[in-house]
Amino acid sequence: MLFSRKKTEMPTRETALAGRSVPLRTADEHFIFGRPLKGPYPDGLETAMFGLGCFWGAERKFWQLGAGIWVTAVGYAGGFTPNATYEEVCTGRTGHNEVVLVVFDPKVISYDALLKTFWENHNPTQGMRQGNDVGTQYRSGIYVFSDAQRKTAEASKASFQERLSSAGFGRITTEILPAPEFFFAEDYHQQYLAKVPHGYCGLGGTGVTCAAPTGVDAA
Repeated sequence: MLFSRKKTEMPTRETALAGRSVPLRTADEHFIFGRPLKGPYPDGLETAMFGLGCFWGAERKFWQLGAGIWVTAVGYAGGFTPNATYEEVCTGRTGHNEVVLVVFDPKVISYDALLKTFWENHNPTQGMRQGNDVGTQYRSGIYVFSDAQRKTAEASKASFQERLSSAGFGRITTEILPAPEFFFAEDYHQQYLAKVPHGYCGLGGTGVTCAAPTGVDAA
C-alpha cells in the first residue's frame, strides 16, 4: 500500500529524480505515416497534447483518426525530470505524465474532434490512475498551446461533465494546463501498437459520448 500511495503522489522539484541533459534516442520517422517524427512540420499545422492513460493505446486512438493527422508521438511531460527514461517515469518520482503529441491540420480536422476522441476513450474521473494502471503518469490531462485551445478545452470539459453526471459518474479530474516541455519517449514506444498489434492496451472509456465537434477554431 505504501508503494502504491507513493506512485499516486506527485513529487516536488526537490524530491524528483535528476534526469539528464542528453535527450533519449528515439525514432526519426513515424512508423505508419513515414513523416519526420520531430519535424519540421509543414506550415499551417497545429499541435495538441493529451494524457489519457497508457500512451500506447492513447496514441493509436489519434493516428486512427486518419485524415488531418500529420504525426503522433508519445512522450513524457508535466513533471520535473529532464529526459527521463520510461523506467524512471514508472517509479512515480519524475512527476511526468505519459502523453501523446498530435500534429494536425485544422483545415481538415478540428481541435474539437481531438477532444471528442480524448473524452470518449478513457475515464477522466479516476485521478492518478486509469483502470488497473495506477500512478501519476496515468492522470488525465489536456495541455494547451493557445488561449483558444484552453477555452475550447474548458467548454468541452464542462459539457462532458454534464453527460457524465447524468450517467452516474463523479467529477472530472482532468488537468487543463499550458503545454509543458515534451520529451520524446524511447524508440520502441513510438507507434507501439502498430509494431505489436496485440500488445497491451489498458484504455477503456465510460461509454458516455461527447458532444459532436462544434468546428470552433482553436488556433
